Amino acid sequence: MTRSSLVARLSERFPHLMARDTELAVRLILDAIGDALAESSRVEVRGFGSFALSYRPPRVGRNPKSGDQVVVPAKHVPHFKAGKELRERVDQLPPMIASASSSKSSISSASVGKA
Repeated sequence: MTRSSLVARLSERFPHLMARDTELAVRLILDAIGDALAESSRVEVRGFGSFALSYRPPRVGRNPKSGDQVVVPAKHVPHFKAGKELRERVDQLPPMIASASSSKSSISSASVGKA
């Protein structure tokens, strides 16, 4: 789901709100989460999940094209952990829906073989 599709869905669900107001609300919520993470704070939305920063230490990687060693600096990356209610809702999905992304890749590789 993209930001614009989220705004459209909320606008449909709450027709008394103008689309402009819905877009502003979504932007403010996402900006607040981003600002909190930028300040090294943790954000928790009960029933949905939590956003936090994970530290990745420096390491030596490889350039895949040349094979040369490359020093990758330390960094902080955002991390999302799903809450219990969200995990339970997702776990109740039928297997076809849950594995839609993996079946999509197998369809595209099957069509390549036929062409």
